[in-house]
Amino acid sequence: MEQWIRERDRPHWIAVTGSHGALEAHKHPDFRSVLRSADLSVPDGMWAARVAAKKLSCDTRQVRGADLLAAFCELASSKGYTNYFYGDTEETLALASDRLKKKYPGLQIVGAYSPPFREITPDEDAQIVEKMNRINPDVLWVALGLPKQEKWIFAHRERLQAPVIVAIGAAIKFHSGKVQPAPRWASQSGLEWFWRLLHEPRQVWRRALVYGPQFAALSLWELAGRRKSK
Repeated sequence: MEQWIRERDRPHWIAVTGSHGALEAHKHPDFRSVLRSADLSVPDGMWAARVAAKKLSCDTRQVRGADLLAAFCELASSKGYTNYFYGDTEETLALASDRLKKKYPGLQIVGAYSPPFREITPDEDAQIVEKMNRINPDVLWVALGLPKQEKWIFAHRERLQAPVIVAIGAAIKFHSGKVQPAPRWASQSGLEWFWRLLHEPRQVWRRALVYGPQFAALSLWELAGRRKSK
């Protein structure tokens, strides 16, 4: 991210996705193309990281969106990198911005915008992009939820000027304090899905109870096929 900020030659975007995103890409070729366009893709879930490690035969570790945001904010507070948040509600953006600035003194959050919960007109869309480009942040964090945020980045990447764009999912919500993130032990043991199911059943039940098993079955099938082909 620092290299892209220094070079500032074009927008680069990062996909932070786990089993949900991988399954959406498996089912929908158009979304698969979107994810494949990312300059960097990191596994948000422990199981996604483990599957990736086996497929790539390398040490692939989980990179949670909230952890990536926190790590960069700590770095940005000392180096002066600027940040812009796009997505979620005005309340969530305000809470997250305030908490992050208190935790990382000197952090520059130069803008935050909560889009209306309806279809945006072409004129509104152009105004939003123009405002982002006028502020010209080092990193644009997009929190519209999967797959909307990835599709938005894909559709706008040629018009945006920020050198780094990150599809951050629920990370801003976690940092706002409105949603309790899973503890480290749950994440490292691959039980983050269960933790979130207990604390956010209405929001994540489908992802945990439907998408999770499907991702596991497809991953085992793919890995078994790779072993047979060797």
